[in-house]
Amino acid sequence: MLTEGLQHTSTIQVTESNTALTMGSGDMPVFATPSLVALMENAAMKAVAPHLPDDSTTVGGFIETSHLAPSAIGATIEATATLTEVKGRKLSFVIEATEGDKLVGKATHIRFIVEREKFLSNL
Repeated sequence: MLTEGLQHTSTIQVTESNTALTMGSGDMPVFATPSLVALMENAAMKAVAPHLPDDSTTVGGFIETSHLAPSAIGATIEATATLTEVKGRKLSFVIEATEGDKLVGKATHIRFIVEREKFLSNL
């Protein structure tokens, strides 16, 4: 059952492959904003996944994020997503990303519950 307050924390280590320089979103070897966004979406997806029917999943529909501080190669980043509202198929989250005690990002995110087969048939 989907209830407000469900949470999940996803973790990633900053490596050469997820830097702004490698991803093309910047020209320095720091954690890329697109990598931060992916980590945040992953946390939200996993917060609710165990509570969905087997034939369903969620897809991202909106994210508003702030990348507040840089993180160097070797740093460990954690993103914690909290489900804040359930309106039918629409799920709202707040997400905070940290490197130790340092807040490196925050976001609001909306995901939608979809039936896998039906969603893929619309491609």
